[in-house]
Amino acid sequence: MLDTNTVLDWLVFGDPSVSAVAEAICAGRVRWIWATRMRDELADVLLRSEFVARRTAVDGDGSAVMACADRWACAIANPPTQPLLRCRDADDQVFIDLAIASGARWLLTRDKALLALARVARHRYGIAVIAAVHWRSDG
Repeated sequence: MLDTNTVLDWLVFGDPSVSAVAEAICAGRVRWIWATRMRDELADVLLRSEFVARRTAVDGDGSAVMACADRWACAIANPPTQPLLRCRDADDQVFIDLAIASGARWLLTRDKALLALARVARHRYGIAVIAAVHWRSDG
């Protein structure tokens, strides 16, 4: 599972730290899941002024980024509204909720509020909440 910043690192900025997971997703070795709220957040972020200059260099209006995301992500229903782990950033709650509800092995993020949940997410739910640079499909 990828948070919005990880998706941006992959599809907008071409950050090499995301290349291993991007390759695994594109090859069908791992599945990237997301929910409608996550897709909506990505679309919203692509419209923010701080991304327009960089995004324009990639695809103009953000439609190519959204098309890639729609191609590679497996959409599933939104997670339950009663969180099992509380994230201190309400905007990031959906990511940990969906990771738990779907039985995800990984939640790739560089967000401090999500990373703060890493130990308890691993212990209680077997989810590795890690930065993409540390991701390995076998671990």
